[in-house]
Amino acid sequence: MTPPSIRRRDLLGAAAGAVFAPLLAGCSDGGGGSTAVGGKVTLTFAWWGNDDRAQRTNDAVALFEKRHPGITVRTSFAGYPAYVQKLATQAAGGDLPDVAQLDYRQISQYAGSGTLLDLGPYLRNGTLRTADFDKGLTRTGVYGGRQYALPMGKGTTGIVYDAAVFKKAGVATPRPGWTWDDWASAGRRISALGMKGPNGHAYTGLSDLGVNEDAFETWLRGRGKELYVSQRRLGFSTDDLTEFWTFTDKLRRQGVVSQARDTAQIGGAVEDTPMGRGLAATDFNWDAPFLGYPPLLGDSVHFAPVPTTDGKVGQYFKPTMLIGVGAGTQHPKEAAELIDFLLNDPDAGKILGVTRSTPPNKRIAAAIGKDLTGPEKEVYDYGRTIAAYGTDAPPMAPPRGDVVLQVSFQRDYQRVSYGMQSPRGAAEEYVAEAKRELR
Repeated sequence: MTPPSIRRRDLLGAAAGAVFAPLLAGCSDGGGGSTAVGGKVTLTFAWWGNDDRAQRTNDAVALFEKRHPGITVRTSFAGYPAYVQKLATQAAGGDLPDVAQLDYRQISQYAGSGTLLDLGPYLRNGTLRTADFDKGLTRTGVYGGRQYALPMGKGTTGIVYDAAVFKKAGVATPRPGWTWDDWASAGRRISALGMKGPNGHAYTGLSDLGVNEDAFETWLRGRGKELYVSQRRLGFSTDDLTEFWTFTDKLRRQGVVSQARDTAQIGGAVEDTPMGRGLAATDFNWDAPFLGYPPLLGDSVHFAPVPTTDGKVGQYFKPTMLIGVGAGTQHPKEAAELIDFLLNDPDAGKILGVTRSTPPNKRIAAAIGKDLTGPEKEVYDYGRTIAAYGTDAPPMAPPRGDVVLQVSFQRDYQRVSYGMQSPRGAAEEYVAEAKRELR
């Protein structure tokens, strides 16, 4: 859990001073410094993810090296929090990896600071191909009119739930169109069972979503509002955030959502969440991380649509992650070739599957969808279900200050969940900080 005392200066200090957990290196530390020795080019490529994603990615990279004998790729990966801090440190030193996996929230930050390479020349000369990509999805990697990154997957959010527990509590299977009131009612009925987790803490129906900015965004969009209306302006008011945090805090006080001490930091591993630790029957997450729940909790775990507000859908499709090139690379053409291979080669697509959710290349997505089984097929079918139900276009890439504000959002609500501040007081503090940060 992010300690309640964490501050913006702590986050920035960690980035500047490299106070972070080390990366789990495949063949290197994932830093920059591409080389060419004896005519052979060496690239660095870093991403975040779990062991399964790492294995598949390394297998795809090995195939790329076989097809491009003049190029060697040094790879590294880590969990999301450590990866973000590592990348921030590298960016501050102008030393991003040649190829780096990026979060949607990082595009404005790194493109705006000149640490990402403009991919436009390689799109125009055909090294990078996007003809089979959704145009709206591709635009999510644009900043200031230039393409700095390309999507690695097309995904959306959902509610992970344990169907066996729902059945035990007599709760119906969640369906498209269910509401936040339905979600809360399901949580009450499950929590009323009086079950206990492995550590003896109460087993609740719901994880506490008050710490989750993504959940708040979905809740907002269901009410016709946005997180941001521009790179410098919020799209919601103090009253909006107060209403959301009052809703989640009331459920916490009623014992319907996970206790404050059991609420994991958003962005952590699946096994660190209340549901992953056997303390809740549901969780809010993106579809790609859903693949980590069934192996941990069993085959009764499934993925359902996010609750709506009177049928109004707040969730949307966005790049689950993007991929870009460090501005300091010595081998931009080879870096672009690696990206194109990972996104457009049919054999690479088969290897990677839906480990980053549905592939952005529509032809590859259709091809691999025929052979998927188990949780991977569920993720693929889920995307088709949500698309058929209908979603709005994705919002613009968050402003540069959003990376800091995401941490502030968790911190401020944790004060509420520990009884240190009222929902309105925390909302006022957050909105004031957000306005300062965006300026």
